[in-house]
Amino acid sequence: MIEAEAPVGPSPDGEAAFLNEQNSQEAASASLSVAAPVEVEEPAEALPKLDELVNRISAPTRALVDELFRARFVTVKRVPKSALKN
Repeated sequence: MIEAEAPVGPSPDGEAAFLNEQNSQEAASASLSVAAPVEVEEPAEALPKLDELVNRISAPTRALVDELFRARFVTVKRVPKSALKN
């Protein structure tokens, strides 16, 4: 029987360099996360109704989107309880 060779990992120097780089990136991202608070914009006007937005889309495009993304039931099959997860 042929024994599989153990995977070769990074050298100790390479691993130490990687860990140092990771620590410096974490320190940099931690200092960035303490930045000034984000201001929340208030909406200038009320949002339009959904029906109004849908009517802006052309009829052929709405038909295509409906055809591509609407769920269709093709067949109904009886499934044994053993096939279902408990």
